[in-house]
Amino acid sequence: MGLFFALGYAVAVVVAADRLMLWLERRGHVNWRRRGRKSLSASPSVRLDSLFEESPRSR
Repeated sequence: MGLFFALGYAVAVVVAADRLMLWLERRGHVNWRRRGRKSLSASPSVRLDSLFEESPRSR
């Protein structure tokens, strides 16, 4: 009988955590499961070599 209470409690905790994460996602704090993955084309398109170019220093 104690096993059933433990399993029920574990399920309740997981469901409550999922609802909390969905609420946080609605408010924009986390990406949980409803928004899906971002497409790679939306990532920054700065070329790596442009980060290492020397810029002229102004004095």
